[in-house]
Amino acid sequence: MQVGVKLLLVAAAVAVAGVLIGFYANKLTHDANSAAYTVPVRIVNGQRVVDLKIQTVAAAGPTVSHNPDWVSYLVQTSNGVWKRLTVWDLPANATIHVTDYNFDGASGTRNPFLGRFTGTDGNRALVNGKPVDHIDPSLASHIFAVPQLGINIAFLGVPDNAKNQCGYAPCPLKTAHETIKFTFHTTTPGHYRWQCFVPCAAGWISGWGGPMQTIGYMDGFLNVKA
Repeated sequence: MQVGVKLLLVAAAVAVAGVLIGFYANKLTHDANSAAYTVPVRIVNGQRVVDLKIQTVAAAGPTVSHNPDWVSYLVQTSNGVWKRLTVWDLPANATIHVTDYNFDGASGTRNPFLGRFTGTDGNRALVNGKPVDHIDPSLASHIFAVPQLGINIAFLGVPDNAKNQCGYAPCPLKTAHETIKFTFHTTTPGHYRWQCFVPCAAGWISGWGGPMQTIGYMDGFLNVKA
């Protein structure tokens, strides 16, 4: 086969691969149940403030997902209902107070650096009420990371021997959990991807498939609007 023909075939293959990747990325962004949730805003001393409450769970459960065994994030809506929505509308130039109730056990990070907190007030968080700037990376269960905003917060996992552990989401606070609170600030409008960087998808190669790559489970977007 002539060199020119080979180059054309390679170029065609690369083009096809690019198109398929584009379709795949588009599917993830617009996957089922990935509609945006507008988080309520309140005004405090003339400043916009948001209280974002989420929970991270070992299994989404049959009442909220057609993949009941997938790990997932859920958000609490204004009427107190937990929904599997991971695209959140937030205001620009606002203070965002986040509370995560983590009901899942530890999987550990591949990179120990991810156990350190960044991008929040003081690069710290409250873990079960205690202010800290990191956790032991081997005890991380999930991560909330927004690379474009420099945010990285690792969620402490529930001990394996904890009593009264949650089975399926949504998980009530009476079941075993860890509470992580932190604050960050939005500035200019934008479309920012967030992702969990703990390989916690059981049954998938290296723990990175399935829910780790699907909007509505372990990743989503922050739609920061003026």
